[in-house]
Amino acid sequence: MICQKFCVVLLHWEFIYVITASNLSYPITPWRFKLSCMPPNTTYDYFRLPAGLSKNTSDLNGHYETAVEVKFNSSGTHFSNLSKTTFHCCFWSEQDKNSSLCADNIEGKTFFSTVNSLVFQQIGANWNIQCWLKGDLKLFICNVESLFKNQFKNYNHEVHLLYVLPEVLEDSPLVPQKVSFQIVQCNCSVHKCCECLVSVPTAKLNDTLLMYLKITSGGVIFQSPLMSVQPINVVKPDPPLGLHMEITDDGNLKISWSSPPLVRFPLQYQVKYSENSSTVIREADQIASATSLLVDSVHPGSSYEVQVRGKRLDGPGIWSDWSTPHVFTTQDVIYFPPKILTSVESNVSFHCIYKNENKIVSSEKIVWWMNLAEKIPQSQYDVVSDHVSKVTFFNLNATKPRGKFTYDAVYCCSEHECHHRYAELYVIDVNINISCETDGNLTKMTCRWSTNTIQSLAGSTLQLRYYRSRLYCSDSPSIHPVSEPKDCHLQRDGFYECIFQPIFLLSGYTMWIRINHSLGSLDSPPTCVLPNSVVKPLPPSSVKAEITVKTGLLKISWENPVFPETNLQFQIRYGLSGKEVHWKIYEVYDAKSKSVSLPVPDLCAIYVVQVRCKRLDGLGYWSNWSSPAYTVVMDIKVPMRGPEFWRIANGDTMKKEKNVTLLWKPLMKRDSLCSVQRYVINHHTSLKGTWSEDVGNHTKYTFLWTEQEHTVTVLAINSIGDSVANFNLTFSWPMSKVNIVQSLSAYPLNSSCVILSWMLSPSDYKPMYFIIEWKNLNEDDEIKWLRISSSVKKCYIHDHFIPIEKYQFSLYPIFMEGVGKPKIINSFTQDGIEKHQNDASLYVIVPVIISSFILLLGTLFISHQRMRKLIWEDVPNPKKCSWAQGLNFQKRTDIL
Repeated sequence: MICQKFCVVLLHWEFIYVITASNLSYPITPWRFKLSCMPPNTTYDYFRLPAGLSKNTSDLNGHYETAVEVKFNSSGTHFSNLSKTTFHCCFWSEQDKNSSLCADNIEGKTFFSTVNSLVFQQIGANWNIQCWLKGDLKLFICNVESLFKNQFKNYNHEVHLLYVLPEVLEDSPLVPQKVSFQIVQCNCSVHKCCECLVSVPTAKLNDTLLMYLKITSGGVIFQSPLMSVQPINVVKPDPPLGLHMEITDDGNLKISWSSPPLVRFPLQYQVKYSENSSTVIREADQIASATSLLVDSVHPGSSYEVQVRGKRLDGPGIWSDWSTPHVFTTQDVIYFPPKILTSVESNVSFHCIYKNENKIVSSEKIVWWMNLAEKIPQSQYDVVSDHVSKVTFFNLNATKPRGKFTYDAVYCCSEHECHHRYAELYVIDVNINISCETDGNLTKMTCRWSTNTIQSLAGSTLQLRYYRSRLYCSDSPSIHPVSEPKDCHLQRDGFYECIFQPIFLLSGYTMWIRINHSLGSLDSPPTCVLPNSVVKPLPPSSVKAEITVKTGLLKISWENPVFPETNLQFQIRYGLSGKEVHWKIYEVYDAKSKSVSLPVPDLCAIYVVQVRCKRLDGLGYWSNWSSPAYTVVMDIKVPMRGPEFWRIANGDTMKKEKNVTLLWKPLMKRDSLCSVQRYVINHHTSLKGTWSEDVGNHTKYTFLWTEQEHTVTVLAINSIGDSVANFNLTFSWPMSKVNIVQSLSAYPLNSSCVILSWMLSPSDYKPMYFIIEWKNLNEDDEIKWLRISSSVKKCYIHDHFIPIEKYQFSLYPIFMEGVGKPKIINSFTQDGIEKHQNDASLYVIVPVIISSFILLLGTLFISHQRMRKLIWEDVPNPKKCSWAQGLNFQKRTDIL
């Protein structure tokens, strides 16, 4: 029974102890607070304790017990019988004088036994403490700074932080036992300023952190009361970055900055700045929720110094350190903005404040110049305020580079002088053409654009941006506020190329080129592309070309590509195969057609053919040309005619038989259509009738002529059949005596041409044509011959003639009944030679005479004009004389 009562009393005592200790934990504030440790029975005002806290520490001594005695040595001297003293430590803050805490239990007692302990007994010890959570929300920091640096700089100074993060403080109000605290040794500098670092898990930022300090200084160990804090309530962000100042269009100073990185909540900012000029000196301190602040009334020739710090916007927190000071100095002439980057056909404005000899010039007395060469019309001026002038440029043209200057200089001047400072105006033509094409497999879209049409600006970058709509393009594409960049790569031809893959065929891709520069960004006019409308199909496949048999047409056939599935139109180009093909184009608009037949002039030539296709509605691009297809030369018809031929007859005319050798030239392709496999000779006589002889590919054939008449025909035969039209030649003894050629003359024109002329006698026989033979009598050359129409009376023979050689010329009339008697001459006609030579000289002399006559007339005309000018130069014009006014110079006046 006695044991049970003792346990109940013990539990009741522990509960009271825990409640008391929990109430004594000092809540850490966002600002700096003090830890003061004082010996008992002191009432020094030195500590400046807050109101409500007794200055006589004996009132706090209550039930404290004495400390354990500790011995020490100093400078080789042993001190003993020192009194045992207990120090009392308190937390307090000048910002919150109603909140303080002093130790009220054994943990709050401080024991000492050290050198110069009498100093501590007289003045105690004080520290400044500030705790915060870094902006990255990972590290909790406590900064402990001793206020007695000079007195104890020769003694060891150590600080330890003991902390614990309970799981749930509200459900378990018991203070953790001493053994559960983790200890951290703080990093102390030579100035007795210590930094304690505690890592806080992200999940425990809203939990309560319990901790206390153990400070060893001058051989004395001080222990603070218990402290508590929620780390999230004492966040101290990093200082703002990128502090920048500029003058706005309305003449105000804009201070801007960037939030520190890794901040997970919005911040408020405190800005302090000062202005120093010859006329104004001012300081200001303002709070801003945005990352910029406007300062009114900027003055020329002023210096501005600015610093910014930040703090959590919602909820408690600690101000960050001040940013690095930034200084901005205004010139005597202020342009705002100082530089403008814009596009053609746009309107821009410059503002100016002009200071001359410590006096700001009135805006009404300001004039503007362009490049100091062109005064800007006053109609473009505006008075913004008493000292701010504005000039506006309308419908701008692109800037023309002048050497290394790629801008126009805009000068703000007073009525009598211009300052050397100026504003810069950059005007760029941003009309960049973007062309896109979808591949034949409909899997990707390639877009290309070039910057050759625009002026390059140093430091600028170009980027293609686009926005994809769900379906089709709008009638008037515009730049969408939500867009994506696209990587483009420069090609060897100077074009940038971007690939969209995968693509949505019916989605509208609105795209434009953005020019990024430190002065701003410009966008080219947007264009909208529908991938389905810019398809470049694959070329047609299985292209074949042939010359059709019998009809003789060039037949071209192909297979359509798989994509796109829309109707297609086709374009065919064909020409004779060779190094340089002269193409002919033929277009096919029948979507169902897969072949076409075309007439060609030469049926026996090799033709090359290519085909390409495009959507029938005109959208998209032509495909590449297909692989070339070639025709094969083959017989398509029977030969159009047989070869022309002549004969050489040798034999005795008395015996009425001769050896006749037929001569003919190989048949050309255009006549043979397209080859000759062999030649066949058809004979016809009155006695033997008709028979044929195959002579193969030979072009000479000899037979014996024995009968009164013998008719022969030479046929050309190819793989299809024999020739249609053929030449016949009849050898007749009676007709060989018929002489109708009266005379024959040969006139050499030069070494390569001879003129042959003849006259005919009246006769009942009408020749079908003539055969001319010629040969060199001094050499054993073969006879050369030429077939001439019967209506011709003169012929030019082109061959290689040697004037000193003798030539024989023969003219044979060919009748239907047979070959007539020839006219033969063995030399050139002498009188004809002189005549034709004279004719040739005449052809040379007459043009020379005509040219000389024209030159003479021109010389006479020019000389006449010069003489007229020399003679009449000093003679006045009477119509321009005052005394001659009103006189008629064409009327005769008789002198009396």
